[in-house]
Amino acid sequence: MEDQLQQAEALRVIIAGGGTGGHVFPAIAIALAIKKKVYNAKILFVGAKGRMEMKKVPAAGFHIIGLNISGLQRRLTWKNLQVPFKLCDSMLRARNIVKRFKPDVVIGVGGYASGPLVRAAAKQGVPILIQEQNSFPGLTNRILGKKADKICVAYDGMERFFDKSKLFLTGNPVRQDIVSMEGKYEKAMDFFGFTPDKPVLFVTGGSLGARTINESISKNLSLFMQNGIQVIWQTGTIYYQQALEQAKGYDKGVYVTRFIDHMDLAYAAADVVVSRAGAIAVSEICTVQKPAILIPSPNVAEDHQTKNALALVNHHAAILIKDNEATKKLGPVVLDLMKDEEKKFRLKERLVGLSFRDAADVIAGVALSLVKTK
Repeated sequence: MEDQLQQAEALRVIIAGGGTGGHVFPAIAIALAIKKKVYNAKILFVGAKGRMEMKKVPAAGFHIIGLNISGLQRRLTWKNLQVPFKLCDSMLRARNIVKRFKPDVVIGVGGYASGPLVRAAAKQGVPILIQEQNSFPGLTNRILGKKADKICVAYDGMERFFDKSKLFLTGNPVRQDIVSMEGKYEKAMDFFGFTPDKPVLFVTGGSLGARTINESISKNLSLFMQNGIQVIWQTGTIYYQQALEQAKGYDKGVYVTRFIDHMDLAYAAADVVVSRAGAIAVSEICTVQKPAILIPSPNVAEDHQTKNALALVNHHAAILIKDNEATKKLGPVVLDLMKDEEKKFRLKERLVGLSFRDAADVIAGVALSLVKTK
């Protein structure tokens, strides 16, 4: 992949960041939108070695270079001693990548690799765009925002954190297959092996899974089955085998998977969604306009998932359950919502005004506007 660092005549773009699906999938959506506008654009991704972008980006047809970088662990571990050395190595490597690839614009989407690459680009005078997914930005993006030329955000009120003159309210990019949901219900029911005469609960803890959500579903699975609710259960890797064992005996009423490869079909089948409140999950729920119960993760910087969830809850567009109350409350709340057609309709109606269906295209346009005339 090092050969991608050779100078080319076409427009050259670096997209930096990753770590979770919340960073990776928007980055890919932006890249695809740029290719639609400039078909021969050379796009290079820079991510973190060992993270999901190293597989997902090549699968989407783009080249990626991995930096040997990681964040501090919250617990005491010898791995934290490696962090400063990895950071220094990544800063040097990022500087060389920018110097050799000569990008016309750099887009930072958050995640470990975003910091070193955006800093290196700023020092070399390359135009920079930052895409901030959350309603409460992390420390890294708040710092990088000072170096950025433009900042694309998904929520109002972000001038609290960034220079207002740099801000563009674009929403978060979501996968194109999610934007277009028409006519997918029958295909979805067939794919998951479900019957159309029973409601469907779609449960997702994000690309890495979520312990509290999995435990809550485990506790309430028999309750859901007794009430005729079919369940799509995305577990993440760690809980997968245990969930498979628990789903045995429920015939075709439970579909268990580590990771959802066909997210559009999961949303198409769902009557109600249970999800963490990562920025992209929230944006997808707004786009597909499905009644949702959000359980924000408590293990994120500055509790930004709760702030993401409140952006919907304050508009009466979703239901919030605290992580430490989920095991007790989730079952009854799901049953109540499934049975209340009027409440589901009201939630859907309020989601309409919160969705941005062309976010990737708008962000691509802002990025291209920064390219200097040659």
